[in-house]
Amino acid sequence: MVDAAGFKSIAQCPQELRQMMAAAADGLGNIALDTTQLNMSVTDPTAWATAMNNLGMVPVGLPGQQLVSDSICVPGFDPSLNMMTGITPINPMIPGLGLVPPPPPTEVAVVKEIIHCKSCTLFPQNPNLPPPSTRERPPGCKTVFVGGLPENATEEIIQEVFEQCGDITAIRKSKKNFCHIRFAEEFMVDKAIYLSGYRMRLGSSTDKKDSGRLHVDFAQARDDFYEWECKQRMRAREERHRRKLEEDRLRPPSPPAIMHYSEHEAALLAEKLKDDSKFSEAITVLLSWIERGEVNRRSANQFYSMVQSANSHVRRLMNEKATHEQEMEEAKENFKNALTGILTQFEQIVAVFNASTRQKAWDHFSKAQRKNIDIWRKHSEELRNAQSEQLMGIRREEEMEMSDDENCDSPTKKMRVDESEADIEDCAGDTADPGLHSAALAAQAYALKEENDSLRWQLDAYRNEVELLKQEKEQLFRTEENLTKDQQLQFLQQTMQGMQQQLLAIQEELNNKTSELEQAKEEQSHTQALLKVLQEQLKGTKDLVETNGHSHEDANEINVLTVALVNQDRENNTEKRSQGLKSEKEALLIGIISTFLHVHPFGANIEYLWSYMQQLDSKISANEIEMLLMRLPRMFKQEFTGVGATLEKRWKLCAFEGIKTT
Repeated sequence: MVDAAGFKSIAQCPQELRQMMAAAADGLGNIALDTTQLNMSVTDPTAWATAMNNLGMVPVGLPGQQLVSDSICVPGFDPSLNMMTGITPINPMIPGLGLVPPPPPTEVAVVKEIIHCKSCTLFPQNPNLPPPSTRERPPGCKTVFVGGLPENATEEIIQEVFEQCGDITAIRKSKKNFCHIRFAEEFMVDKAIYLSGYRMRLGSSTDKKDSGRLHVDFAQARDDFYEWECKQRMRAREERHRRKLEEDRLRPPSPPAIMHYSEHEAALLAEKLKDDSKFSEAITVLLSWIERGEVNRRSANQFYSMVQSANSHVRRLMNEKATHEQEMEEAKENFKNALTGILTQFEQIVAVFNASTRQKAWDHFSKAQRKNIDIWRKHSEELRNAQSEQLMGIRREEEMEMSDDENCDSPTKKMRVDESEADIEDCAGDTADPGLHSAALAAQAYALKEENDSLRWQLDAYRNEVELLKQEKEQLFRTEENLTKDQQLQFLQQTMQGMQQQLLAIQEELNNKTSELEQAKEEQSHTQALLKVLQEQLKGTKDLVETNGHSHEDANEINVLTVALVNQDRENNTEKRSQGLKSEKEALLIGIISTFLHVHPFGANIEYLWSYMQQLDSKISANEIEMLLMRLPRMFKQEFTGVGATLEKRWKLCAFEGIKTT
C-alpha cells in the first residue's frame, strides 16, 4: 500500500518494517542495543529514556511524546511498535533509512587550532565571532599587511610565524605594531590570510606588550602590480605570437618567384610548355615575362615559338574536354539504364501487390496481413512514382539539350517514346506472367500522363514568372522616376534657398551703403555750409580791420572763435560717425583689428590689414574695413609716413591713449 506521499504504510507491512529496521540497526554500527542485553525492564519508560539518552539518541515510543511534527511524520507509524515486537527502536528521521529524504548538506565550518612556534603561540579566535574582514584583492598580490602585532615582537619572530605559509622575500616592519610581508608566490598570501584573527602571545608571558590580535589583509604594492603587468604583457606577446603563427599557417602559400629572362631560361620554358604536367607553371612565367616587357627584336622569335606552343595546348585541352564530355554522356546513359531497370522492378513489385489485393487471394489473408500488404503496396507505389518522375526529368533535360528545330525535335521525341515503349515491352515480354505486361503498359501510360502534367505546370510557372518580371520592371521604372523627380525638386529647393540668402545679404549690404552715403552727403553739405560761413566772417573781419583799424588782438580773438567753431564741428562729425555698432560681426571685426594693430605698434596700411582679414572672412572688402575704422576715431587714427613716392597711409590703435587722456 502506498499513500499520497509515496511511502508504504508501515502499519500494514510488518514484515518489511522488521527487515528495514534490522538493516538500519546494522548500518548504524550496532549503536542500538538489543532488549536482551539491557538489565532493565522493557516496559519501564523512564529506564528506557535514560538508556536512549546515554546512547545519544532521542527516546522513541514514550507515551505522550511526539518525535516530529505531523507534517513530517510518516503516516501510519506506530511509536509503541517496539514494545510489542521487541524490535530495537530507531529514529525514522535518520538519513539513509529511506523513510524521509536526507537533509541538504551544510557547509562545514573550518575549525582553527592552536599553533605552537618556538618563540610564540597563536590562539584562534572565538568560532562564534564573525570572520575578520578583508579588502578587495589587488591583481598579482604577493604582499600582506599584518596589524595587531605585540609591541615586543621582532622581525625574527614574525618570520618564524609566517614562513610556514611560504618563502618570504622581504619584511618591512614599522615602529608601530604592524608590518608588510612579501611572499614569493601569490598562493602563499591565502595561507597568510588564514592567520587573521589569531591572538599571538610571546612565550608564556602575560604582559600586554607580549600579546596582540593579528589582522592580516591584502596589501597593494607597486612591485606586485609591476610584476603582474609584466606577466600580462608577456602573455599578450605569447598570444600575439600564437595568433601570428596560426595566421601564417592558414595563409595560402605565396606564388613561386619568377626567374629573370635569359636565352637559357627561355629554352627550358619552351620545353615545359610542351609538357602537360608543367604547363600551368610555365604559362605563368611566360605571362610575367611579357608583362615585364622582355619582348624585343632580339627575343621576338623565341617568344613567338612559346606563344605558338601555348596555342597548340588549346587543341589538347579541347580533346581532353571532349573525352570528359563523352565519359559524362556514357555515365548518364548508364545511370538512365540502371534507373529504367529499377523502375521495371518496382513495376513488377507493384503488380505483385495489386494481384495480392484481388479477391481470390485477399480473402485468405488475416486482418493484420492485409494491413501490412496495403501499407507495403502504398509505399512501393510512392517509390515507383518518384523513380518515374526522376527518369522523366532526365529525359526532359536531354530534350532541352537538343536543337531548337521543331521539325527535328518532334521525331526524336517519338523515337524516344517508341524506344521506351519497346524497352518496357521487352522487359514485360521476358516475364512469364501476362499480368505483368498489362501493369507495364499501365505504368507507361501513367508516366506519359505525369510528363504531360509536369510540362503544363512548367508552362504556367513560366507565364507567372513573366508577369511578375513585368510588374517588377514597371514598379522599378516608377520608383526611378519618382526618385529622379524628388532629387530634382530637392536640388531646386536648395538652390532657391541659397539664392534667397544671397539676396538678403546683398540687400543688407545695399542698405548699409546707402546709409553711409547719406551720412557722407550730410557731412559734406554741412562742411561746405560751415566753410561759406567762415569765409564770409573772414571777409567781414578784413573789411572791419581795414575800415576801423582794429588791433591785432581783435583779429586773434576772431581767429580763435573760428577755430573753436571748426573744432566743435569736427567733434559733432566724429560723434555722428562714432555711432553704436550695428551687428555682432562688426564687434568681432573691431576686436580682431585691435589685436592686429596692437601687435603692430608702428601701424599697418589698409591693404595689409585687408589681406589678413581676408584669411578669416573671404567676403570682406578693404572699403568696409576702412569705413569701420573711420567710424571709430577714438580707437583708430590714420597717419602719413614717408616722403614723395614712398608716402603711405597707416592706421594705428589709439584706444589706450584716449583712456590715458580721459
